[in-house]
Amino acid sequence: MAGQEGVGDGLTYADAGVDIDAGNALVERLKALVRATRRPGADAEIGGFGGLFDLKAAGFVDPVLVAANDGVGTKLKIAIETGFHDTIGIDLVAMSVNDVVVQGAEPLFFLDYFACGKLSADTAYEVVKGIATGCMEAGCALVGGETAEMPGMYADGDYDLAGFAVGAAERGRLLPRRDVKAGDVLLALASSGVHSNGFSLVRRIVARSGLSLQDPAPFAPEQSLGRALLAPTKLYVRPLIAVLKAGDGVKALAHVTGGGLPDNLPRVLPDGLGAAIDLSAVTPPPVFGWLSSAGGVAEAEMLRTFNCGVGMVVVVAAEEAAAVEERLRSEGEQVTRIGEVVPISPADEPVRFSGKLPF
Repeated sequence: MAGQEGVGDGLTYADAGVDIDAGNALVERLKALVRATRRPGADAEIGGFGGLFDLKAAGFVDPVLVAANDGVGTKLKIAIETGFHDTIGIDLVAMSVNDVVVQGAEPLFFLDYFACGKLSADTAYEVVKGIATGCMEAGCALVGGETAEMPGMYADGDYDLAGFAVGAAERGRLLPRRDVKAGDVLLALASSGVHSNGFSLVRRIVARSGLSLQDPAPFAPEQSLGRALLAPTKLYVRPLIAVLKAGDGVKALAHVTGGGLPDNLPRVLPDGLGAAIDLSAVTPPPVFGWLSSAGGVAEAEMLRTFNCGVGMVVVVAAEEAAAVEERLRSEGEQVTRIGEVVPISPADEPVRFSGKLPF
């Protein structure tokens, strides 16, 4: 029939931009990374339709499951523009497992979702290698994931990430506890930098500064600006699990992400209670001073957008504060007392600041 294509002219999925064979080859390449994350409860290979986890083998008796998911936001643009893909997977794991541990749960397993326009096996491998590194540091197993090649949805070279973590705590051990009260101490655990929030503003500040991502970082001249900004989100799982298992002093934990201290700390405090924080006690990494000065960003905006050096807040009974602080230091954490829980009225701001950030 006139106009009919011959059989030899038929289209394939590869013609449409999706290479199934390349995806399968990547899965085989990733299996060694996944095996390195095995832990009690998870020992299956990837490649099935779902990941398996045995709670009994992990030692739980009467567990409650805790789940969290997150992405990395526009920090991905820094990784893509610089070609440094080796740490962004650590960010992906940290953003979810840090949210699991603040509820008193031990992260058990993780799954990732990698979406791109055209699959680069080398880029995907570097990303998943970072994910495996993050999982090993957090003590959770990488039990599966998904690689989606979607031409037309993403530009060549672009990709997006999502991560999903599941943990567990024995019933009755979940946080925050109900006995949070005025006078409880607030301990700050230092951040490693910007972590994975506020990068839309970070990128605007970089553009305004006139610097390229290849230029030396003004706050860390031994590194390029791009590499310095990609410092991965700190994982707090192991030290916090160690402290939680050691005693009952910790009453609540707050992961300081988007919204900073003003938005995240009230999430773990009961009605009628707020936080009084002395900003002069905080020691922000140098990147925050540069962001503030180069972008002309006011302190209030810095506090609402970035962690400003505080990646996690530990709410602890006053009489247990010294012991918890010592334990955290022994686990390698940089710990600072930054304030206390205080009574507030409905008209009060839930977080009250005194002093100034020492930029």
